[in-house]
Amino acid sequence: MYYDFKEIEKKWQKKWLATGAFRASCDQKRKKYYLLEMFPYPSGKIHMGHVRNYTIGDVASRFKSLEGYNVMHPMGFDAFGQPAENAAIKNKTKPADWTHKCIKEMETELKKMGFSYDWEREISTCDSDYYKWNQWIFLKMFERKLAYKKASQVNWCPSCQTTLANEEVIEGGCWRCHTKVEQKELEQWYLKITEYKERLLEDLDQLKNWPPRVLAMQNNWIGKSSGVDIYFRLKGSDKTIPVFTTRPDTIFGATYIVLAPEHPLVKDLIKGNPQENTALEFIKKISGISKIVRSASDVKKEGVFTGSFAVNPVNNEEVPIWIADYVLMEYGTGAIMAVPTHDQRDFLFAKEHKLPMRIVIKPKDNPVNSAQELTEAYEGQGVQVNSGKFDGLPNEEAKIKIAQWMEEQAFGKIKTHWRLRDWLISRQRYWGTPIPIIYCPVCGVVPVPYQDLPVKLPADAPFTGEGGSPLGKVKKFVETKCPKCKKEAKRETDTMATFFDSSWYFLRFCSPGFDKAPFDVEEARYWMVVDQYIGGIEHAILHLLYSRFFTKFFQDLKMIDFTEPFDKLLTQGMVLKDGEVMSKSKGNIVDPDSMIKNYGADSLRLFILFAAPPETELEWDQRGLEGAFKFLNRVWRIQENLKNTGDPEILRSLHRTIKKVSEDFAGFKFNTAIASLMELTNSIYQLGCDKEIFSKLLIMLSPIAPHFCEELWEILGNKTSIFKSSWPKFDEKLLVEEKVELVVQVNGKLRSKIQVGRDITEDKLKELVLKDEKVASWLEGKSPKKFIVVPRKLVNIVI
Repeated sequence: MYYDFKEIEKKWQKKWLATGAFRASCDQKRKKYYLLEMFPYPSGKIHMGHVRNYTIGDVASRFKSLEGYNVMHPMGFDAFGQPAENAAIKNKTKPADWTHKCIKEMETELKKMGFSYDWEREISTCDSDYYKWNQWIFLKMFERKLAYKKASQVNWCPSCQTTLANEEVIEGGCWRCHTKVEQKELEQWYLKITEYKERLLEDLDQLKNWPPRVLAMQNNWIGKSSGVDIYFRLKGSDKTIPVFTTRPDTIFGATYIVLAPEHPLVKDLIKGNPQENTALEFIKKISGISKIVRSASDVKKEGVFTGSFAVNPVNNEEVPIWIADYVLMEYGTGAIMAVPTHDQRDFLFAKEHKLPMRIVIKPKDNPVNSAQELTEAYEGQGVQVNSGKFDGLPNEEAKIKIAQWMEEQAFGKIKTHWRLRDWLISRQRYWGTPIPIIYCPVCGVVPVPYQDLPVKLPADAPFTGEGGSPLGKVKKFVETKCPKCKKEAKRETDTMATFFDSSWYFLRFCSPGFDKAPFDVEEARYWMVVDQYIGGIEHAILHLLYSRFFTKFFQDLKMIDFTEPFDKLLTQGMVLKDGEVMSKSKGNIVDPDSMIKNYGADSLRLFILFAAPPETELEWDQRGLEGAFKFLNRVWRIQENLKNTGDPEILRSLHRTIKKVSEDFAGFKFNTAIASLMELTNSIYQLGCDKEIFSKLLIMLSPIAPHFCEELWEILGNKTSIFKSSWPKFDEKLLVEEKVELVVQVNGKLRSKIQVGRDITEDKLKELVLKDEKVASWLEGKSPKKFIVVPRKLVNIVI
């Protein structure tokens, strides 16, 4: 007999929605638990990555509720952004219509999975009652000079007349029309996140419950580096090129310097030199490559000689000046000194371009005397050589002394650099939050008054994806009055990057209908911080960094009293099929909807949790889903034969399972928790169980298979939801394994007796018997032909 999952799941989803089963409200008498998964972009259809992420969160949420916590588990949609614009153009519709259609579809899909969301808290970032508060936050930042405008280079498509994100530049061309992308300077809006760099770095120490990998990524992105700005003089000129290094101990080994292609001196350096045209072509080529690709460690580095030379201040040696793709203006001074003997990247570049090398740090046990003998750079510690008066010093000591000496001689300056740069939020697009700024010819840059918020997106913007920002073409949007002098003025037509929307949404969930501020301070005081945050590792840098920045800003506004938004962080692994990430282009997508139709949501939830630990990659296997379905049917049939067998072993098995599953759920080890529940089910089939034991099995299984367990709970005669019950507690006394004495025979004759646990497995029993000294003496090294077991009575070995 198979359970009717289609009717059961439909029944309980309807019931949960009608009764507001997962409605959360502030209750000072109860301990709160705020669980949040990173909210999705509304693509319409959920994929297996969504299923995995949200199932993990749902199990944790339901478990905490059963433990007695007041749980808030909200859901919303990160609804602005370029994909909606592209889809709208392709489908000849408006972004708002397309997005809201997709949201409705996604809501339906998520509800089919039985997730325990408080849908009354749902938010969509494209709704004006949400983005009004984006604008409010921007104005607060503008008041504090944390929002400002400056000129910067962007990827520009001259055909479409629009800016492009780095990922929209494909092999140097526009993704839409393939026109060669240019670099264009535009006035754009930035947020001064660098004002918070020290706090963002120092407060990483508070995040004890974050994965070390994520903390390292945050640390590296902020990128505090202490070192020296060294002044290389341009040959034949009084100009200097500041070069930042964290390794002043290697300055005597610098044999060339490398500038970023965007460095302001480059065009002067190449002008009139034979290398000018080659360099210009190289700069144009690099302008279409994303900085992420340029700085990747596994990509071959390219560069060209400028034809100019600089002078190393410590030894007056002339060194060639190169430009290369791996040097970025965003780090240090946009120029580096290259020491190929002591930096592997420089070593590979020098080998490729036949550039000189010199050893200046030598390990005591290294017989290498010549740079030509090196097969790789030496990046370890040692003593200085070829370093003038610093020869013989340990290099760590030389770092300090050389830095001080260069500062005394005015060859350089000891300095700290940060990789972190201010956050560019301007987008020359339609589907985003309008930036609340007005430009007046008399008053200049004027913020929109708070009482005039929200500045709404016009519904009738012409939408083709070409010709610059659609907002700039809507006369009634652009043309306005200056709030100060009341004269004719124009609105800003840039919109905000969508990272702005997701940098504070977790606070909005605390009071989504609040209309006096971004969030109700009292509600946030109760619910925040987020106790458990769950999402993909791809958001480990920017989203988390920006959320931390906004939290510190709200703290400065005295709206909150905490410094970090998320206590625990879990980054779930990807879902693979045939060893590759599921994607439409690879044709290896598995549609969750079809799996739900064939096996039910509970079977899918069970499989997705049992197949692999949450942090690791999960390989899709249809057989595993079938196995999950069979297991649920096995549990379903237990109700047919409930009876009190009086066997104490089933009680011990239950309490061991309660202890193990409780610990595993708390540690997100759902796969091993499920294994324990399967073992308990096997014991029930062997030993039988009564209604009370079966009820406790159902409570433990309910966070994983909620519809299934609700139905069985009702069949058992319960009038309230299984989620109104309490998580079972184990009895320490019943965890102690009862021992039995077994007779051991060899060829039917008594040879030994051993004490073993009542529920020992046959494999473990065989191992213990064969290790017994008396038995071993009778076997005389012979291998058993048969191993006959009479449970809890005897073992007979036939040789």
